Amino acid sequence: MSALCGVLVASFLVPAAALAGTTVSRSIDYFNSLPTELTVQPPSQTTRIVTADGKPIATFYAENRVRIPLNKMSPFIRKAVVAIEDSRFYEHSGVDAQGVLRALTSNLTRGERQGASTLTQQYVTNIVNEAMISAGREDQVVLSGQKSVGDKLREMRLAIALEKKYTKDQILEGYLNIVFFNRSAYGIEAAAQYYFSIPASKLSLPQSALLAGLVNSPSFYDPVANPKNSIQRRNQVLDAMLDEAMITKKQHAAAKAAGIGLKLRPSRQGCAAATMAPYFCDYVSHLILNNPAYGADTKAREQKLYRGGLTITTTLDSRLQTAAQAQVNATAGPNPGKWGASLVSVQPGTGKILSMAQNTVFLPQRGKFDTQLNFNVDSRDPNGNDLNGAGGFQPGSTMKPFTFAEWLNQGKTITETVDATRREYPLGFRWRSSCGKVAGAYSTKQRRAGLEAADDLQNASEGYYRKMPVNYGLYNSINTATFASAAQLDFCGIQKMVNTVGLHSGLDGTPINMHQLGNVLGATGVAPLHMANSFATFAADGQYCAPIAILRVADRAGKPLPAQTSKCRDAVDRDVARGVNSVLQDVLKVGSGVYINPKISSKLPVAAKTGTNNSNGASWVVGYTTGLATASFFGDALEGQKRPGRNLTINGKFYSRIDGYMIAGPQWAQYTNKVAGLYPAASFPKPPASMVKKAAPKPPASSSRTKGRSGSSD
Repeated sequence: MSALCGVLVASFLVPAAALAGTTVSRSIDYFNSLPTELTVQPPSQTTRIVTADGKPIATFYAENRVRIPLNKMSPFIRKAVVAIEDSRFYEHSGVDAQGVLRALTSNLTRGERQGASTLTQQYVTNIVNEAMISAGREDQVVLSGQKSVGDKLREMRLAIALEKKYTKDQILEGYLNIVFFNRSAYGIEAAAQYYFSIPASKLSLPQSALLAGLVNSPSFYDPVANPKNSIQRRNQVLDAMLDEAMITKKQHAAAKAAGIGLKLRPSRQGCAAATMAPYFCDYVSHLILNNPAYGADTKAREQKLYRGGLTITTTLDSRLQTAAQAQVNATAGPNPGKWGASLVSVQPGTGKILSMAQNTVFLPQRGKFDTQLNFNVDSRDPNGNDLNGAGGFQPGSTMKPFTFAEWLNQGKTITETVDATRREYPLGFRWRSSCGKVAGAYSTKQRRAGLEAADDLQNASEGYYRKMPVNYGLYNSINTATFASAAQLDFCGIQKMVNTVGLHSGLDGTPINMHQLGNVLGATGVAPLHMANSFATFAADGQYCAPIAILRVADRAGKPLPAQTSKCRDAVDRDVARGVNSVLQDVLKVGSGVYINPKISSKLPVAAKTGTNNSNGASWVVGYTTGLATASFFGDALEGQKRPGRNLTINGKFYSRIDGYMIAGPQWAQYTNKVAGLYPAASFPKPPASMVKKAAPKPPASSSRTKGRSGSSD
């Protein structure tokens, strides 16, 4: 073999003197001195992102490839590729002696440059090129027509060594998994899916012959662009199979008479091509690309995501996701004003994100509201890495339960009376702050802390400037009642309460400064995901669990890689959480959510809070059972709620202004009625009697929608 290779090389170098002994001798020596080591790394493979229940979400790849074993490939494709590319594949030892002699004769007599490549040699070339591409050295890839004598010799030497290490079937399997068919199909499984929409195991004889013929020149024999060339090549493959007695004459005739029969399934990758939840997909991809566990730098992580053949199993429940997407689309309807609608659900007690939907498309489509920003998540993660989120929206009165929670936490009762007549808190008002932020009278230090003055607190209706039970003030969302309760509290306690349930600025991840009075009424933008998760803390009896999106990650061999696990801690006193739950159930019965239509099923134990910002440009309902917590948002999602939510028409209905119960409320209610049963809910445990005391007579029920100077509400 060394002698034959040496002769072939000599023919490449000096065809006229190919048989000169010195030239052949030097070529033989050179061949025998070449290295024989070749590391066979698995080729680039497609990464899959799937739901918790196994439904596909999206794929990521640099090369669309799905590796499969030889026994999952049709026998016809195995025979076809051997017949046309290397009929003596099972007889030679990596380099075909007859092929070498044939190439030698052609090179000497016709001046051609045949190389006599076997399947094993072609496999070697693919391995080497794939390794260079994966290492980012695409410029070093050598195509077949560009190979030097040294390249050819090295290929032969490596092929011989490869045959000593692997069986023929292993080599054939590797070849069929790595070979290029077109830009959208690498390997036989991807090719079968692309051209015929079937797995490689189902390929028929004519289909197999067509694909086997394609590898010689994927563009020239492309059945889409050049069907005539493709059929001629397919028939050439069939003739070769008949000559090798791989098929019968009857099979040969029937296959030749068959049409091409293409059933194209163009491959699409990335979150823009997701089959569901494109924005959740985008969130997951950012979690991977931002995590050092998947590579030392961004480039390494991209290689892992696009070439690693990962299977990423997420927390998403396809049943909830389907319902959420249908609901946000129906809520907004035709939407020339580009008003945003979103829903995001988490599971109390685990932090698992179960659905994440919004009323937009990821890429521009005619007549559609498009954006790549995710309405439901932060702009950046805690380390400052991009999450592609909109950065949150002003939560308005959905912030009020956290002041109320601190009210209970500081030993006060649910029905205690507060003075909601007060509309002004002048400069110098003695706000309490035990953590050194503010003490006593107005000062420069107090100004920096933000506890300055509230000089024009407003409620929607004049009848609510009076004394009232604090629970009544909460479930009817009375701004002056919230301020009256805050005036009796230590603001450092309110700050700790907001921090412990995971609330923070959606833009930069910094804590919400509760010493800034406007934030008592929700003036700092918060992402819907974290609003849902903060209320899930109440639902879980005070246990906070950080949101998670990734359950499992496995590499191409099935080996587990780091994923996310539920990280939970006791955050809110259990009795306090139960006290909040008891009051927020009244929001839907007699409070600011009483007019939400449709009604939540009376059999469903559920609590909620409505919210609207000052301009009505952000409206909310955050509602929950013990099994499911959901944030529903409707408003100006892209311009920082600068557009007032007034005098607009949504789905054919005119609104002089939008409040939380009007659009976000029905969106949440319809979705919750449909899916809450999938995560069964128990009744909320009651707070201790000492926290409730004797209930004061309730003032008349109201759907009061209030608006405050600094952050608003309904």
